[in-house]
Amino acid sequence: MKRALTPLTFLARSGFVYRDKVAVIHDDLRFRYAEFQDRCHRLAAGLRALGVEPGDRVAVLAPNTPMALEPHFAVPLIGAVLVMLNTRLAGSELAWILNHSGAKVILADPQLVKVLDPHRAEMPELKHVVTDYEAFLAGGVLPLEPLPEPDEDGLLSINYTSGTTGFPKGVMYSHRGAYLNALGELLQYGLCESSVYLWVLPLFHCNGWCFPWAVTAAGATHVCLRQAHPEQIAAAIASYRVTHFCGAPVVVGSLAHYAATQGIRFDHGLRIITAGAPPSPAVLRAAEAMGAEIFHCYGLTETYGPMTLCDWRREWDALPPEERARIKARQGVPYIIAGTDVRVVDEQMNDVPADGVTMGEVVMRGNNVMIGYYKNPQATEQAFQGGWFHSGDYAVMHPNGYLEIRDRKKDIIISGGENISSVEVERVLYEHPAVLEAAVVAVPDEKWGEVPKAFLTLKEGHWATPEEIIAFCRERMAHFKCPKHVEFRPLPKTATGKIRKNELRELEWAGREKRVN
Repeated sequence: MKRALTPLTFLARSGFVYRDKVAVIHDDLRFRYAEFQDRCHRLAAGLRALGVEPGDRVAVLAPNTPMALEPHFAVPLIGAVLVMLNTRLAGSELAWILNHSGAKVILADPQLVKVLDPHRAEMPELKHVVTDYEAFLAGGVLPLEPLPEPDEDGLLSINYTSGTTGFPKGVMYSHRGAYLNALGELLQYGLCESSVYLWVLPLFHCNGWCFPWAVTAAGATHVCLRQAHPEQIAAAIASYRVTHFCGAPVVVGSLAHYAATQGIRFDHGLRIITAGAPPSPAVLRAAEAMGAEIFHCYGLTETYGPMTLCDWRREWDALPPEERARIKARQGVPYIIAGTDVRVVDEQMNDVPADGVTMGEVVMRGNNVMIGYYKNPQATEQAFQGGWFHSGDYAVMHPNGYLEIRDRKKDIIISGGENISSVEVERVLYEHPAVLEAAVVAVPDEKWGEVPKAFLTLKEGHWATPEEIIAFCRERMAHFKCPKHVEFRPLPKTATGKIRKNELRELEWAGREKRVN
């Protein structure tokens, strides 16, 4: 008899096969897989006792603690829909998401829930706020009465986008999509029962790129980390002999810089999965210098997180470090589970030449592409024009079939009619020995319409002048691509460590005619 594809089977299997193995580490707490399964069941029972029915939405506002991990199984166990909330959003933004999703219950960390207090009257559908998580679990009565097997194409979770261009959109994930993408993570990154996974990536981001389910499927150990600063990440890696973690290139670069200044090198086999923005070769080299093996992947919230990987080939090991890093900076080829359903196309949906030069938009389809946007059929229809999901990312296709992102559509700089890739400029900036973080955006210019401006954060103990930075770039790339302005400042970031270029761009264009692209 055919069984539904659902990540719930991962917990059931690992709770049986790996019952005596440590599943979760959080501070001084250790939960074996049998206990982990028991806690998820108790949470599910407690939610059911509150009146949560199949199809109801349950929201979670918590850092990377068991309170954020366990609902990934407990909520769908009773047929409800999980809504993970960005912990950095303002109260009004959270209230909008809670209302849009129609969440009935929220599990909220006591240190974070206060932001909602001024907005409680604005959320009539929110019936219960749970803050004493351990007490709530203790009240869950077992055994949990089983429900019918879920529909594998049914709604598992809703993940809200950052909303940088308006109200956030609720991206709908299915049981089948989450199951398959989790298997993709497991296969592509070598997760197994001896793996130790550190929660650096926020669990609210694309359901942790589906790693809650992948790590559990492998019978590996989850290490929860409430705050992910470089020194805390480094300490956790050393203490628990972490084998895997995920993070944006900015996170990886900050850790590599910290490790370099402290003389730290990890020699036990550390694999870092990075995505969220194209990493510069300089960041990749720095990560390898601290003993990490880097896996560069690419995807979006709408693709359950990663969908492509720069699948490494053995013959590339013999190349010089600079060439290896340049290749590894590419976004690569589709996951095993995605087949060949990733393309780079022109405006007529024709594949661009695989020449490494001609840019087009990345489109994709398949099992690990979202169901659609929650309560937003118009946006869903627009995103799937021509039967493929349109990413809004511009890329080139190399002759070997590996794609390389050149920019977000909105981040392309059009200066005097010439297209300039902000990513290309940033890669050059990261080669400067003083640069820790870089972001390049279009700013107004009377002659050229717009020109590149670089916002930089320098490494501790280093300094540089704007003139020096511009001269450095002019020695390494066409002059029209080089920054015309340079500003040193802290860079605004999302909760996942991605630099918020939209904020920088809006500051520069305030009071001016809005950009077309």
